[in-house]
Amino acid sequence: MLSEQKIDQLLSRQADIERRMSGNPDPDAYVALSKEFAELQPVVAAVRKVRAARAELTDLSQMLDDAGLDAEMREMAQAEKQELEASLPGMEHQVSVLLLPKDAADDRDAILEVRAGTGGDEAALFAGDLFRMYQRYAELRGWKLDIISVSEGEVGGYKEIIASIKGDGVFARMKFESGVHRVQRVPETEGSGRIHTSAATVAVLPEAEDVDVHIDEKDLRVDVFRASGPGGQSVNTTDSAVRITHIPTGIVVSQQDEKSQHKNRAKGMKILRARIFDAERAKRDAERAQDRRGQVGSGDRSERIRTYNFPQGRVSDHRINLTLYKLDQVLAGDALDELVDALITEDQAARLAAINDPAEA
Repeated sequence: MLSEQKIDQLLSRQADIERRMSGNPDPDAYVALSKEFAELQPVVAAVRKVRAARAELTDLSQMLDDAGLDAEMREMAQAEKQELEASLPGMEHQVSVLLLPKDAADDRDAILEVRAGTGGDEAALFAGDLFRMYQRYAELRGWKLDIISVSEGEVGGYKEIIASIKGDGVFARMKFESGVHRVQRVPETEGSGRIHTSAATVAVLPEAEDVDVHIDEKDLRVDVFRASGPGGQSVNTTDSAVRITHIPTGIVVSQQDEKSQHKNRAKGMKILRARIFDAERAKRDAERAQDRRGQVGSGDRSERIRTYNFPQGRVSDHRINLTLYKLDQVLAGDALDELVDALITEDQAARLAAINDPAEA
């Protein structure tokens, strides 16, 4: 239960920020105070709602203690009291969720990487299905998706496709998509009707700024080469393709979609920065055992997180044991929110349990 002391602390903090903002602080301080004030707003609104509900419960209890209260008023007061008692735990839970430590990357844009895994041509086709699902999902949420790099499959789909997604709360919702996605279906080329299983790997990385990751030029090895299309067919007559190796981490990024070497390098550095930033976050998470227990899934790229079964028309998320018989709607992006919302709810519950249970500390 949320303590009155905690409520007082939150209201006091908001009042303090408001006072300091009105005192003409320097521009940097004002920006920082404004950000904290905006983050506190929904929390303060929720705690005020809790406090108002508790005050009303006290008033109703005092009213019901009055022996002279007429029967009709007593019945109304009792009904209101029961309704408030039923809704108060939900209000308090909402405040607890709002008070959970935020992932600092939740408000960031994201780099989406989809790669065909085991299964040959069928895996590439499935990677294409997944990428189109995310494209439609981004459209539905009003996000902007731009393709950075593409390597097409021999019969369609993608061996690899990388894109940036910009918009409100992109990483907060997309981060649960990282992992191995498995498909079970009968390929169009399968004459005997036998179901094949193949897979694609999805990585969602928070987009990093220059200030997030310092990359020293002397730590980079940059190789340039001639870009080529499928089957080695030359698509450019100049050495415009770029391969960037970050020597300290061994992370390698290749980029050849642009005709300009400069543009390929810029795109490659954007991906490299995001991968280094993500690797640093993963290392910090691994060092915080309590946070790891409070996560839905390990975030490991090799973790099998979801199965798309075409014959049965179902999608199963193995991290939360949730199955939806809405495969077409999920792949169309329409029902993906049902999975994402369930994952966010489960993640919040796990982190609340880790905070509240001394055995998990």
